[in-house]
Amino acid sequence: QVQLAESGGGLVQAGGSLLLSCAASGSIFRPNVMGWYRQVPGKQRELVATITSAGTKNYADFVEGRFTISRDNAKNTVYLQMNSLKPEDTAVYYCNVKPYTPGVAGYWGQGTQVTISS
Repeated sequence: QVQLAESGGGLVQAGGSLLLSCAASGSIFRPNVMGWYRQVPGKQRELVATITSAGTKNYADFVEGRFTISRDNAKNTVYLQMNSLKPEDTAVYYCNVKPYTPGVAGYWGQGTQVTISS
């Protein structure tokens, strides 16, 4: 079993920044992919960014260079630095960790609310 503890969400004005953190504990897959996804009511959860154990990163197109994902393998922690935030970035942000095996959903955090005011 894997537990994910997210932190760092909140309310900021458009143009502001937030840093999300997610610490994983338990029987963590190794190697693995850690990532952030987001969801708004009535819509499917969507990818924001992922990073592999080796440091390979992948971003959704809407990030447009505003977000940076990073990880500390020694701490089993993944970060998402979000800059130049827009009201449309408002969502619940979820942390995920999964193995490299395709089709395996992995484990999810409880989610952290990010609200951007205009």
